[in-house]
Amino acid sequence: DLATALNDRGQIKYFRVEFAAAVEDYTAAIECQPGFEVPYYNRGLVLYRLGCFDEAMKDFRKVLELNPRFEDAALSLKQAILDKEEKQKRGY
Repeated sequence: DLATALNDRGQIKYFRVEFAAAVEDYTAAIECQPGFEVPYYNRGLVLYRLGCFDEAMKDFRKVLELNPRFEDAALSLKQAILDKEEKQKRGY
């Protein structure tokens, strides 16, 4: 389906380190199928890598709202929280 195709295209762009383009594809996949948790997770990972911890945490929380058993999202959320706290301690 279209949402899966957009998510998959986002993955290719992510692996090419084309983060902005990947986020666009993940967002398009979400808009196409809002109940599909995978593009939220993938977009969260990109946002996390870019240091956008609040936005990443929002996406990881949405994943867990849609699928509470998505363990990688739970782990990523915990890591984003820790990294945000560490960044704040350092005054960034």
